[in-house]
Amino acid sequence: MALVECPSCQKRISSLAKSCPHCSSGLSGDNESLNRISHIKRTNQLMNQSFLAMTLFIAGVVIWFWGGEPAEGLRANIAGICFVFGFVGYLIARVRIVLHKRKSI
Repeated sequence: MALVECPSCQKRISSLAKSCPHCSSGLSGDNESLNRISHIKRTNQLMNQSFLAMTLFIAGVVIWFWGGEPAEGLRANIAGICFVFGFVGYLIARVRIVLHKRKSI
């Protein structure tokens, strides 16, 4: 017996349960299909995090060069923070995606 996520409410339930005790959703699929759904949802979450980090990175570059000349003062600080957090966040998200894909379903 293992704990899996309910496909409807995403709360943890027993893999042997016939219905979710939280939302009363029927679990007609077998354990493998529930694991596949959970795996796909996690992959989508990680891809969204990666996209958000890349957007933050690009925003930092755009803020830095807005107006045709390099930023100074507060604008430079904001651009640098966006750039660094976006870059580091993207790297972390990509590593998590690779590790998640290595996990067999």
